[in-house]
Amino acid sequence: MLPGVSRVAIFWNAGAGKPAVDRHLEVSHDAARALGIQRVVVEVVGADAADAAYQEARKARCGAVVTIQSALFQALHGRLAELSLTYRMPVLSSESGFAQAGGLMNYGDSIDQAWRRSAVQVDKILRGAKPADLPVEQPTKFELVINLKTARALGLTIPPSLLARADQVLE
Repeated sequence: MLPGVSRVAIFWNAGAGKPAVDRHLEVSHDAARALGIQRVVVEVVGADAADAAYQEARKARCGAVVTIQSALFQALHGRLAELSLTYRMPVLSSESGFAQAGGLMNYGDSIDQAWRRSAVQVDKILRGAKPADLPVEQPTKFELVINLKTARALGLTIPPSLLARADQVLE
């Protein structure tokens, strides 16, 4: 979608679980290397640090931002979307609902499916299953949501092939 981008800021929440963050950073490193993109890892320490994170990304000449999933970024949907327009820097979030809050796009596991699977696990526990005996489940359904209004505001044209793959396109 952004063929001219050579640097991407990876925003991560310092308060998120370290093993999960480390895994995300490892995967993003491998993906960036394969795509010939330089990563700029930016630690976001609390809600008040979002503006400073964008300033750091701008100083590093990043052309886009990717957020690593966390409760902080979920809570900051609207603010991240606003700052994206202020700094003219598109953001991809894995957080469900980001595009609906004004962000450019979100791609991640289906929150609806996650809640349904959680309910099934809780039901098993309430019926006597031991939590330690339940299998760990990985998401199986992922959703891509694109906000065309934000794309236009950022001066971006979304390729038709990407629009065709989107689960939801917001006008």
